[in-house]
Order: sequence, then structure tokens, then C-alpha cells
Amino acid sequence: MTSLDNGIRVASEPGGGETATVGVFINSGSRYDQKPGVAHFLEHLFFKGTTRRTRVELEQEIENIGGHLNAYTSREMTVFYSKVLKKDVPQALDILSDILQNSTFSQDAVVRERETIERESEEIERNMEETIYDKLHYTAFRGSTLGSTILGPVSSIRTMNSDDIKTYVDTHYTGPRMVVVGTGAITHQQLHDLTNKHFASIPYTPRNGKKVVLPPAQFIGSDVRQREDGMPLAHVALGFETCGYNDPDSAVLWVLQQLLGTWNRHGPTEPSGVFSTSRLVSAVSHQDLANSISTFNTQYTDTGLFGVYTTAQAVGLEDLYYTITKEMTRLCYSADPELIQEAKAQLLFNLLHQMDGSTLLCEEIGREILNHGRRIHPAEVVGRIHAVDAAAVRAAANRFFYDRDHALAAMGPIHDLPDYGWLRRRSYWLRY
Repeated sequence: MTSLDNGIRVASEPGGGETATVGVFINSGSRYDQKPGVAHFLEHLFFKGTTRRTRVELEQEIENIGGHLNAYTSREMTVFYSKVLKKDVPQALDILSDILQNSTFSQDAVVRERETIERESEEIERNMEETIYDKLHYTAFRGSTLGSTILGPVSSIRTMNSDDIKTYVDTHYTGPRMVVVGTGAITHQQLHDLTNKHFASIPYTPRNGKKVVLPPAQFIGSDVRQREDGMPLAHVALGFETCGYNDPDSAVLWVLQQLLGTWNRHGPTEPSGVFSTSRLVSAVSHQDLANSISTFNTQYTDTGLFGVYTTAQAVGLEDLYYTITKEMTRLCYSADPELIQEAKAQLLFNLLHQMDGSTLLCEEIGREILNHGRRIHPAEVVGRIHAVDAAAVRAAANRFFYDRDHALAAMGPIHDLPDYGWLRRRSYWLRY
């Protein structure tokens, strides 16, 4: 990793082959929105034409080289990346720099894009899993930008204008907040020289003089419930506040997530779940309590959410959440070393498998540099996971789950779902 004079970090991990992935990672997700939804709206506008290329010319140029160009916005970062043949790496970086520095952001383009984003918002509302996670963030971090949806409310989308977009770019798109990453058929010197050629004019400080501050996110124990008896399944997410990326317990949370497990009755493998190494999955499957269960572990700069998302029939939700809270709280008192070893082995395979392929590796490196300030070597990841033992699991479970407030989001036929107090009391066991 090297740096340009304007603060842009350049990171590479050559891997040979005939293709390369180059990406630009920007520390400017929806959490930094000055107007709800502006970061995501901006992502769309970057592909609508620049002073050098029209929208059609941009699309044709990518197609002509057989490349792939994409972008996405999360709560804490925005990413643009392209996968191309190694001979086309200079052209890919030229395109990325063009859309990031020369996009026109015309008011006409903003007006046209409003309808597209509104339709995208409607599609997300039909995706129950995404809707539940958005509601969980809303109730867990009420009143903060971290609790807002990435797309923003429709009222904000409909009033977005080009001035909002330009103000956001001038404030957040600065060198120290950007990382250019290259993986695959590329050398570091090539990437550094191309980045210096195309991105040297990015300013070191905001053009408008505004100071960027990470908006705080205060966790609030609460729930949001929407009873819809006409829905076929209940969708429920139960989450606890955890820690940020750089906390020592991050690796333990990875193991805890694997230990609690994920299962889908209609999945391609082991639909019964009875013989799962996860006590939670085995119990839920054996008692026929849910259609699916998945453990989530989402971390941000200064906080995180860890918990379980389930889909289930209307009848039996009390038994389901008795089992879930029992297995989560059990980890505060005891943790089976053999099950922990199995979970660690599965986790290591999943993590190392994700590093195969230049695109996944590019995303991994970009995230790590934005989140940790450095590339975490796979050997360090393996070492941190190997260091997790039963004592570490119990300590982390006590820190995050034992007698702690939770956040819950639920939709569907949830008349059988216990209230907040019932669930709260099961974050510990009373023993006499």
C-alpha cells in the first residue's frame, strides 16, 4: 500500500491470470447523509454521463471491452469497481476517475432518477428480509443516521436536487477518505502510476470547507412490530448491540455467529437440520419451530448488531423464541470446546474461500483498509480465530448478551410473539 500526495491510499494484491479488478472505496455511506438518501442517489447519478462521456457512450465503452462496471452503497461506504482484461486496466481506471470527477449531476438527470430509485425502494419493501433488517436498524438506533434506510424515505427522494448532490460530493469525496484497490493481473507500480495520473486532482480537504464528523449512534433497547395476519409467515429479527470493527472481540463474534448457525428448511443441503453441529439449529429443526433461521453479525465503526433472524408459522413463536434466547444465554454460562472447534473450522473455510477471485479479494481489501487502516493478512485472520476458546466465547457472550437490552423488528402474524419484557428476562437465567 502506498499513498498519493492528496491522501488517496493505493493498495494492490497481484494474483496473476488474465483479468483484474480495480475499485474505488469511499468512506461515505448513508450514515453520513446530510439529506436522507443522498449517498445512494449519488451512486446512481455517477453513471448518467460526464463532461467526457454520455450515459450511452459509457455503457458502450464498457461493453466493447467486455468489462463489468458496478457500484453499491452501504451504511458506511460507497464502492465503485470494474473487472476487465489485464490489457484494459488503464481504460477501466480512466472510466472510474471520469465518473467520480466529471459527472455532470444535471437537474434533469436527478428528476429522471427519482422514479428509478422510488421503484427500487418499492422492490426492497417486497423483500421481507431487507425490510426487517431496515426496521431493526431503525428501532435499535432511533433518531440517528445509522437507523435510517440506505435509500432514504420517499419524501426525501422526491425532493432531491443537484445542489444536494454537489454539496455531498464536495464534502465527502476527498483523498484521505478514498482507497483505490487493484487485484489480479496488475502490478502495484502500474496501479500507483495510473491512480496518480487519474486521481491526483482529488482534493485533500472538502472543497466547501465543511468538516466531516461521524454521526453518533446510540443503541436503544426497543422493538417495532407490524402485525399482518394475512401474511403466510412471521418475520422476526432479534438483535443485541455489540462493538465496532477494531474491537478485540470481533473475532469472537465471528465464531459466535458460526456457532449459532444458519438453516433453511427449503435449502439445498441438510433440509432437516436435526444433525447440525449448531445446538440452536438442531433444536429448532427437531421441534419444527421455524422455516428458516440465520445468525447475523453486522459491525460498524463504533457499534454493531448481533442476533437471529427467523421466518416461522404464526403458532409457536413463543416456543421458538424460548429456544433462541435459551441457546444464546447458554453461551454466557457454558460453551462446548468441541462445538467451538467445529465452528472455527467451518468459519475458516468460509473466510478463506471468499478470498478466491479478484473481485471478492478487491472488496475485502478495500473494506479492511477503510475499516482498519490496513490490509489484514489471512495468516492474522487464521491466528485470531485459532485463539478463540471457550473462555473467550463465554466472556463475549456475557459482555453482549447477558442481562442486556435488545432490539426487535417483527412483521406478519405475530400474535404469538412474546412481549419485550418476556424476551428481556430471558437474557439471563435465575438459579437457586
